[in-house]
Amino acid sequence: MDLRESSRRVLPRITSVEPLAGFRLRLAFTDGLVREVDLSDDLWGQMAEPLQDPDYFRQVRVDNELGTVVWPNGYDLDPGVLHGDHEPAGRPAAPTSR
Repeated sequence: MDLRESSRRVLPRITSVEPLAGFRLRLAFTDGLVREVDLSDDLWGQMAEPLQDPDYFRQVRVDNELGTVVWPNGYDLDPGVLHGDHEPAGRPAAPTSR
């Protein structure tokens, strides 16, 4: 596949989300894929901190405009990563003291 073809490829969008136990989500995509993802190791950083509360985590919903999942504080996730097409960005390195 050349660059022109890959740039025209439509990324699947999330159509439904079901919160599961243990910071997991069951996601359905426009291409028919249904996938469970475990986010327990990915809830770091200031925006993700509220999601560490299981009750808040369960407030997830699909934003139809973005085609991905969002929480009330605006935190969202890349649907391509959730679909499994891309690797997630790594956690930032801890600052070193001098």
